[in-house]
Amino acid sequence: MSTPSGSGPSSPEPSVPGGTNPAAHPAQLPWTERRRLVIAAVLALVLVAGVVVAVLSFNRSGSESQAPVVTQTATPSETATPTPTQTTPPPAPAAPPPPEPIADLPPVPMNILLIGSDSRGNAREQAAHTMATGASSDHRADTLMLVHVPADRRTFYVISLMRDLWVDIPGYGGAKINTSLEVGGIDLATRTVESVLGTHIDHTVMLDFHGFKLLTDGLGGIDVNVTTPFQSTHETQHVFTAGVNHLDGQAALEFVRERYAFVDGDYQRVRNQQTFLRAVLAKLTSGGALNDVNAVRALVNFAGGYLTVDHGFDPVSVAILAYALRNTDPNAAGFVTLPTAGVGTIGGASVVLPDYGGINALATALRDGRIAEYAR
Repeated sequence: MSTPSGSGPSSPEPSVPGGTNPAAHPAQLPWTERRRLVIAAVLALVLVAGVVVAVLSFNRSGSESQAPVVTQTATPSETATPTPTQTTPPPAPAAPPPPEPIADLPPVPMNILLIGSDSRGNAREQAAHTMATGASSDHRADTLMLVHVPADRRTFYVISLMRDLWVDIPGYGGAKINTSLEVGGIDLATRTVESVLGTHIDHTVMLDFHGFKLLTDGLGGIDVNVTTPFQSTHETQHVFTAGVNHLDGQAALEFVRERYAFVDGDYQRVRNQQTFLRAVLAKLTSGGALNDVNAVRALVNFAGGYLTVDHGFDPVSVAILAYALRNTDPNAAGFVTLPTAGVGTIGGASVVLPDYGGINALATALRDGRIAEYAR
């Protein structure tokens, strides 16, 4: 596995199965409830395949109706005797080739960093600009989650880092951890989290506001269990009631962004982000979607247009990881927030203070394979 360090951002080629325009809004993509396969691109693949089969069948039927008929007719000197018409049956269609298998990951643990950019524009272009020029870009890491996948792939663990956590950014100095994306792009954000946790990150994935909404809509929305009801202070001021809420892309974005509606601000926002991530995995694993090789490839192609990944994380690598999670139980997933020592003010800015002792203990447990002891 390659590390993002020293590499700029890249992305899988945005392609949607069936030739669908990747720029089209995912909410316009087809949907199937029968298999509960919530990936719109997968249904597009099935529909296109069905159209091709139908066209081939129609053409075959038309050609067969015009095919010469083999007959035997009596000569004029003989008494005409009705002779049965003999037709040549069409050859049986060849069975479709089996899907190309997806390789299994080696049985080693993996760490993947998820970054949610607060860019209102195109985070991929902004990150590339920073990598190419060294100039800061107008976006920060609104969400930082380290996803730890154990070697057995039966579950996963998520460590959320508060966006206002005051840390030492390598080569830059003390600042809020979300500043690392602004001043150094994906590479520096990755190295900053590595330095805080003292661990290696195998791959990094980034998503901006626009991509988040489109992917959520492409999944047909997400059912989220809201434990703390609230009204958003963002664009639509969406009201989230207690219990299961079906969220489209805009509502989901307001759900994971909100902090001003809560007494404990960012702490509840982090909990909501964790709840949302668990709900996404539950939807992807329901019905065995990740056991379907073609479905996994379609998922990767669909998401590729909206994700920014490190250079070593190409579409094949993404598909291999997704397929490796096919037996994961989302209910067994564990979540933990990096320990903090409350809030304070540095240089006039409100910040979250790190709990160095708690962070060191958690980092040690992560390296020793004991992260489950801290997760809920």
